[in-house]
Amino acid sequence: MNKKIAIFHDYFTAIGGGEKLMLTLAKGIKADVISTDIDKERIRKAGFDDVNVIEIGKNPPIPGLKQVYTTSKFLTCDFSDKYDFFIFSGNWAHYASFHHHPNLYYCHTPVRAFYDLRENIIKDQKGLKKIFFRIWTWGHAKLDKLSMKYMDKIVVNSKNVQERVRKFYCKNSEIVHPSIPTSNYYFGRIGDFWLSVNRLYPHKRIELQLEIFRKLPDEKLKIVGWYGKGDEAEKYVNKLRIPKNVELLGEIDEKELTKLYAECKGHITTAQDEDFGMTPLEAMASGKITLAANEGGYRETIMDGKTGWLLPANVDAFVNKIKKIGINELEKMKDECINRAKKFDEKKFMEKMSSLIEC
Repeated sequence: MNKKIAIFHDYFTAIGGGEKLMLTLAKGIKADVISTDIDKERIRKAGFDDVNVIEIGKNPPIPGLKQVYTTSKFLTCDFSDKYDFFIFSGNWAHYASFHHHPNLYYCHTPVRAFYDLRENIIKDQKGLKKIFFRIWTWGHAKLDKLSMKYMDKIVVNSKNVQERVRKFYCKNSEIVHPSIPTSNYYFGRIGDFWLSVNRLYPHKRIELQLEIFRKLPDEKLKIVGWYGKGDEAEKYVNKLRIPKNVELLGEIDEKELTKLYAECKGHITTAQDEDFGMTPLEAMASGKITLAANEGGYRETIMDGKTGWLLPANVDAFVNKIKKIGINELEKMKDECINRAKKFDEKKFMEKMSSLIEC
C-alpha cells in the first residue's frame, strides 16, 4: 500500500476493543494514529509500542467537558496536506471529517448516550446535571448527524451497529467484522476461575456479574479492565460491592491477559446490547467458551451450545448454567471454539480494510 494513511481515534486513556483494533490496523497498514490524551504506557502494555501515535492535545478529566474539548480538537485540527487517506474511529474523532478527505469512518457504534441509551442515562441524573446532560446530548447529536454528511465511506463492525447507523443516521454501511490475532492465543487448561474482560462502565453491567458470583461462593471470577478519567465511570465503580470470590485486576499487559484466557474455566460477558464484542473471540481463540447476555453483537459470534451459551441478562440464568457445566463438557467444546475464532482472524480484517482504502 503506497498511500500515507492517518487513523484518528478519540483517546487512549483506557485500552479496550476499539483501541486494540485501531492499533492493530495501524500496525498492519503502517498508518499513523492521531489522538488526544495518549497514555503510552497503556499502549505499551497492549503490545503496540511500535505504532506511531501523535497527540493533538490534552482534555480536562471532567465528564461532559472532556467530550466537548475532544470534539473541538478534532474539528480544528488539519492534517489534510500530510496524508493521502483518513480513517476515523470512536465517538469524537470523526469530527475531523469536515477537513479530511478521502476518508472512511469505522463506526463501532453511534454514540449511545445520544440515542438508544439517552433516556436511561437521563433518569440517573439529578438537578442541574440532568438539565445540562439533556441539552448537551441534544445539541451534540445534531453535530454528530451533520458530520455524517462528510463521510465518504461508512464501515461498521456488526449487523447490530449497521442497524443503528441506518436508524439514527439514515445511512447505508458495509460490515467488516473486527478481528484478533488468533495465533497469539493458546489453550492451557480448564482452570478454577471464570474470566471477565471489559471496561468498567455501567452499560457493561459489572454489577450483574458480581451478583452472579455472590450466589456462587464456591466459584471464582477475575475481572480485567478499568475506566478512563472523565467518562462518568468512577462513581459507578466506587459503588460496586465486590464479593470475596471476585478479584478486580485492573489493566494488565497483553501477555498476562493471554495467560488468563489460557488458564480460565471460561469467559463471561454481560454488556447491554453490545456493539460487537471482541472478548468472546479472544476466549474462543484460547479454546474457552463464553457465557454472554443474549443481546447485540454476541449473537453474531457465539454459536449457542457449541462455543458458549447466550443467556437472559439475569442472575439466575447465569447461575443455573454455571452450576450445570462440567469440566468434560468444557474440554469437548475447545476445538469448536478455536475453529470459530479463526473465522475472525486479523488477516481477513486487513484484507477487507485494505481493499476499501484502495477503492
